[in-house]
Amino acid sequence: MSLKALIDNCKKGNRQAQEQLYRQYSGILFGICLKYSRNKTEAEDNLHDSFMTIYEKIGQYKAKGSFEGWLKRITVNTVLQKYRKEEHLNIVTDNSEELVEIDSEYAHISLETLLQYIQELPNKYRLTFNLYVLDGYSHKEISSIVGTSTGTSKSNLARARSILKEKIETETARSIIGIVIIGIL
Repeated sequence: MSLKALIDNCKKGNRQAQEQLYRQYSGILFGICLKYSRNKTEAEDNLHDSFMTIYEKIGQYKAKGSFEGWLKRITVNTVLQKYRKEEHLNIVTDNSEELVEIDSEYAHISLETLLQYIQELPNKYRLTFNLYVLDGYSHKEISSIVGTSTGTSKSNLARARSILKEKIETETARSIIGIVIIGIL
């Protein structure tokens, strides 16, 4: 079935088309949900909520631009809306613009470990980090999406980077100690 036919059938509420849409895009959208969630279970819940919103709003898709991009935008917005409703976003008002860079010497940290560290960030920092670093939003766009000032977005990003750098440095120190102990044995 072509993408246009799949979308048209989903607009008509066809369950088979909705199932096919889910099978085709759930992996990509789950990755997005995982980025913005604290754990796999929460990501699964967010994926479910996102697809419910997609099925509800698919009639609004006007075939302008990428359909996959539209799905991703719906997913990100659904997850962010959920956090806003649950009031998980206690925004920091510090306007510090200092950014802590994560050095390339820490590139040995696995992607899985880094994702875990990102998921462990407090919501306000995780959302800002993901929107800015992973999804390429500007601080102005983030402040509009999250409902904060641009300075707060910059501050939240700086804090997220600082926390991640600290976790990575701790992991690096543990690795070095482990290597030394193995070398002694």
